[in-house]
Amino acid sequence: MNVVEIIFSPTGGTWKVANMIGRHWGGNITQIDLSNAKTDFTKCKIKQEDMVLVAMPSFGGRAPAVAIERFRKIRGNQARCTIVCVYGNRAYEDTLVEMEDAAREAGFRVIAAVAAVAEHSIMPQYAANRPDAADEKQLAGFAARIASRDENAVSIPGNRPYKKSGGAGLVPKPTKDCVKCGVCAEKCPVQAIDSANFTADSKKCISCMRCVKLCSHDARKVNGAMVSIAAMAIKKACSVRKENELFL
Repeated sequence: MNVVEIIFSPTGGTWKVANMIGRHWGGNITQIDLSNAKTDFTKCKIKQEDMVLVAMPSFGGRAPAVAIERFRKIRGNQARCTIVCVYGNRAYEDTLVEMEDAAREAGFRVIAAVAAVAEHSIMPQYAANRPDAADEKQLAGFAARIASRDENAVSIPGNRPYKKSGGAGLVPKPTKDCVKCGVCAEKCPVQAIDSANFTADSKKCISCMRCVKLCSHDARKVNGAMVSIAAMAIKKACSVRKENELFL
């Protein structure tokens, strides 16, 4: 069985979760990186016999619009598909149903859905160091249950219409430590960073924090006061460890 992992993972947490599931299905693994703005996704080939895993983070209870847009360009050819949303221990709300709708529109057969927790990309004190060993064991169990499944999923949670999508809010800026290496501009999933002055266009930025994560000089930051306010706002919702969920 060939496994195709279609992943949008700006800071790596979603990739970790996807890998913990997909590697248990055996066969050759091909990865399609939805965060690569230079890829022509219409040319990505999916065969009907492939086992497909689609993984995206939840941004404020919704799937990232750019990830959904790129995913819709891939033809599913009725291949079996498991959708995975990854969130920072607050809530995933309508992310899974939005992914489900996009997958069905693209011609995939959605056989399962997973909501998994990973370290929050902006406030790492929430779900710190997750996915951890306990998550890995649980996700391996999910993978085993999904492996031979052929029925369509029927119990995926969420609302239609989806909740209103929020704005970027927190836009990283270069600090005095910036050496103008250009990695942030090159790797930005939405090409929001100017390659001359390395500032981000607030209208394009999706607050994915990839530029912050990738900067080897620790030279990109978000407003600390705004982060503190946001952290306090979700503290109660994030105070109890949430477990991964499987929907069939």
